[in-house]
Amino acid sequence: MSKIKVTETVLRDGHQSLIATRMKTEEMLPILEKLDQVGYHSLEVWGGATFDACIRFLNEDPWERLRIIRKNVKNTKLQMLLRGQNLLGYKNYSDDVVEEFIKRAISNGIDIIRMFDALNDIRNLKTSIRATKEAGGHAQTSISYTVSPVHNVDYYVSVAKEMENEGADSICIKDMSGILLPYEAVEMVKRIKEAVNIPLQIHSHFTSGVANQTYMKAVEAGVDIIDTALSPFGNGTSQPSTEPMVASLQNSPYDTGLDLGLLNEIAEYFRPIKEKYMKEGILNPKVLSVDAKALIYQVPGGMLSNLVSQLEQQRSMDKYEKVLEEVPKVREDLGYPPLVTPMSQMVGTQAVFNVILGERYKMVPSEIKNYVKGLYGKPTVPISQEIKEKIIGNEEVYTGRPADLLEPELNKLKNEIKEYIEQEEDVLSYALFPQVALRYFQYRQAEKYKIDASLLNSEEKTYPI
Repeated sequence: MSKIKVTETVLRDGHQSLIATRMKTEEMLPILEKLDQVGYHSLEVWGGATFDACIRFLNEDPWERLRIIRKNVKNTKLQMLLRGQNLLGYKNYSDDVVEEFIKRAISNGIDIIRMFDALNDIRNLKTSIRATKEAGGHAQTSISYTVSPVHNVDYYVSVAKEMENEGADSICIKDMSGILLPYEAVEMVKRIKEAVNIPLQIHSHFTSGVANQTYMKAVEAGVDIIDTALSPFGNGTSQPSTEPMVASLQNSPYDTGLDLGLLNEIAEYFRPIKEKYMKEGILNPKVLSVDAKALIYQVPGGMLSNLVSQLEQQRSMDKYEKVLEEVPKVREDLGYPPLVTPMSQMVGTQAVFNVILGERYKMVPSEIKNYVKGLYGKPTVPISQEIKEKIIGNEEVYTGRPADLLEPELNKLKNEIKEYIEQEEDVLSYALFPQVALRYFQYRQAEKYKIDASLLNSEEKTYPI
């Protein structure tokens, strides 16, 4: 039994979950030094959708945000979320891009890189782990938690062992849907702690209303670190709120040692920011309420809202329940992938097509075809021959590490945007989001030379983690 450490997510997953990652750097700046005084294990400040949102919606340079935070946070470790070989985008990138991105993230101020693969395919994490350690960072690998007939504790323990063998410095149980139940957490934490010798962290979302209880049982079972978000951006589809968790552990063997008074003072700073986004309609009160459906359908909150918007566009909201029933069927057909980006969007879209068109797999998005061809990694269980034939006919399935098919691309990318490069990191922004980054670079030049940049708006969509 020992003091529990806390990772604060208000500057990343907290506002990503509740206000679609719209908090600006200038809103974070005044409170950074106070956050640094708390004594958190780490501050999660970057990665996930923050990078995309900065350039797509806020006309901000995400690299500059990181440098500003680092300059003002001198004592606390800074943490980011990375999708393994997908980095912060929605496809695999070549190894040279992954290596360079990680090197630059660490040299600009990141200490801990939390990385996950949507399929728990460790081959998709190898380059990220190696690059993080070579650059002097802490490589935290994440188990994408899901529920299915094949995802049991034995499976998760074997994934954890593989991660440790691959060189992970710590492991996180990443419960993106908020569906890990308290007593399941006890068994999982105990068994993983017995099997590996590195720290174990837990990350959940309050979506279904059980995460607080799950955290408490995980703490009692031996987890080392918990992820929380300060109350203005906690609960709902975000993490459990920091202050109640800290208070609950006070005067126990697990006391965090954090000062509730200071936490309350910092929370007071964020309250008007939350209210502002609520007035602007960016914070939808719906995301603050408990959605117990997640426990039945095992569908993350962000995926549910995506399904709703797809059905509204098709004027087919009457088919919502049918689509929810179709999601687990599609998931079974595809070998039970965990429902996390990008698999959650892919499974959801396929379920919508199957229901609306009245025939299963009559229309199949290219991403699903590529997944079935093995270009995303290995499904948890093999996909049946019948489903394969329906989706890709007689095409061959690739069984190697997907990124081995990719040629190095850094030099080509550099060349494509040479007239826009103001810092080495620009090449990486362009690698991840070519059109959006290009538009941002044009906006940046327009600002510099005082040209009208009003034509540079985007209606494109960003996805939740």
